[in-house]
Amino acid sequence: MNKKQKKMLVRIIIAAILMIVLRIAYAFLGEDETQTREAVVHEPFWFLLYMIPYLVIGYDILKKAGKGIINRQMFDENFLMAVATVGAIVVALVEQNGDYTEAIAVMLFYQIGELFQSYAVGKSRRNISALMDIRPDYANVEQDGELEQVDPDEVETGTIIVVQPGEKIPIDGIVTEGRSTLNTSALTGESLPREVQQGDEVISGCINMTSVIRVKTTKEFGESTVSKILDLVENSSSRKSQSENFISKFAKVYTPAVCIGALALALLPPVVMLLIGKAPMWSTWIYRALTFLVISCPCALVISIPLTFFAGIGGAGHAGILVKGSNYLEQLAKTKVVAMDKTGTMTKGVFEVGGIHHSSIDNEKLLEYAAHAECYSTHPIGKSIQKAYLSGMLWKVDEETGEARPVPNPAEEENSTKREIDRSRVGGVEEIGGNGILAQVDGKEIAIGNRKLMERQGIEFSKCHHVGTVVHVAIDGVYSGHIVISDVLKPTAKAAIAAMRAAGVSKTVILTGDAANVAEDVAKELGVDEVHSELLPADKVTAVEKLLDEKNKKNEKDVLAFVGDGINDAPVLSRADIGIAMGALGSDAAIEAADVVLMDDDPLKIAQAVRISRKCMRIVYENIYFAIGIKVLCLILGAIGFANMWMAIFADVGVMVLAVLNAIRALFVKKL
Repeated sequence: MNKKQKKMLVRIIIAAILMIVLRIAYAFLGEDETQTREAVVHEPFWFLLYMIPYLVIGYDILKKAGKGIINRQMFDENFLMAVATVGAIVVALVEQNGDYTEAIAVMLFYQIGELFQSYAVGKSRRNISALMDIRPDYANVEQDGELEQVDPDEVETGTIIVVQPGEKIPIDGIVTEGRSTLNTSALTGESLPREVQQGDEVISGCINMTSVIRVKTTKEFGESTVSKILDLVENSSSRKSQSENFISKFAKVYTPAVCIGALALALLPPVVMLLIGKAPMWSTWIYRALTFLVISCPCALVISIPLTFFAGIGGAGHAGILVKGSNYLEQLAKTKVVAMDKTGTMTKGVFEVGGIHHSSIDNEKLLEYAAHAECYSTHPIGKSIQKAYLSGMLWKVDEETGEARPVPNPAEEENSTKREIDRSRVGGVEEIGGNGILAQVDGKEIAIGNRKLMERQGIEFSKCHHVGTVVHVAIDGVYSGHIVISDVLKPTAKAAIAAMRAAGVSKTVILTGDAANVAEDVAKELGVDEVHSELLPADKVTAVEKLLDEKNKKNEKDVLAFVGDGINDAPVLSRADIGIAMGALGSDAAIEAADVVLMDDDPLKIAQAVRISRKCMRIVYENIYFAIGIKVLCLILGAIGFANMWMAIFADVGVMVLAVLNAIRALFVKKL
């Protein structure tokens, strides 16, 4: 609890104790044979005593109500509570029954409800504050051999900064010296650390865990990742959902309407009774009108609905899903169609050796020759072959297909040894543009490249029926097999599609610029409903517009979400009903173009974002139906005299507390 909440708790306790003591004293003195109950409770002294707990618990409400009347903005819950409680005191004075405890209890229970609400808001705000802790306080700049802490805003682009273990990286940049492990959990919601070394890009907000690194800044602090994320979070509450706007409009009409209704309830029945010659019973109808006011206070709706969205955004942020506003959270809950890019979204976006086929020699030996022949290459394909060799994997042959797939090497893991590329074994390297490489490895003539190189060398080769880039290898003029290199699926990609369907998404579509056979193979493996290939960025926009038209013909309320990397896909992210940037850690374009930003590369977060939004909206509607239903029932009972003020405040505060507790559930998203 903060200081304000602790102060309120003390006031509640003091007021409750004073009220109970006064009631006990009243009951004890009322039994005195020498002094009647009426004589005791009607003395001004007792009235003043009862006003002490009333003012202790309610002075701030009376003060706010007074300011509202002065500023002509009086139709709020403070005005309703002030009128109801002061009215109850007046009725007690007029009827001379000494029942001032009702007014105190009404104010007491209302403040208990306010304390619950304040605690709930504070809890969800602390959840967002945990994300806000990524803001760095300083940057270490080395001057004359000593480190000086400066404000990150003062660091210019190109400056070398020093990040020590335990410190946050203050500004985006590139590691120029050292290697370390970074904790990215504040940004991604995942605890898996990331290894960095010289030449790697690092982003602000990550925590350096193990060793000192030097970083050359590539951006000013105001343009860095951490600044953009903080700005996104801070402004998320300004984008209100339709539900929040409805509640705001509802409260503006509802509050004056119930005040007029209460006034009518206080005046019309007594006047009618006077006209027909009966006793008007003014105190009875005024009391019912005051009870009506207490019941009518729309606290549960006004407090719980924004709180639910606030908690939902906070919970999502803690899971590494940044939602730019409650309007987008509401839209996300209606998602029925998900279109997604392939490369970098459902695949890793990097080349990897996926198999070795038709090898006439030992698979590991074939890969060894290929890696050495490619040892001077900077091409991604050459790099992927080198990486596959250095990984130490064994290549197990499938007896049915004859294909070799990578499997871990237990002996190498046990000995903790790593393969190395010995360039002294390599000579006579000749790179033929658009074909491949000719080289000598251990005195053997190695030809490695595409079918054009094989044809150029007059070597017969085996065709490959698998999707991917095929690299043929010949040794001393004899064809030895080929290596298949492809952009591999992310480990959770297939599960992500299944999770989307389980979350209520009815249609999944892949939009990609890749060749048709590659796209169709990936789509088949993932199990998506549609695939559109060989698309330029403008073609993707056109494809999304067609999907939007198809979707709108079925149901305009359904939402189409597009998931992309946020850089190449910025136009289509903006065109979709809702844009989701995947793996946007450090991507300015993603943060700017998307409505929802997933801070890591896990496609399972797509379904999690939909589930979070749907849980949030479910809670919103539960609170709306529950609060309005109970409110209408209690208003009817109060108007006809079946509910007194005690019951009214229990109903009002009880509904508010239950609605607030229900709203807090939106914070808990880990198991979604």
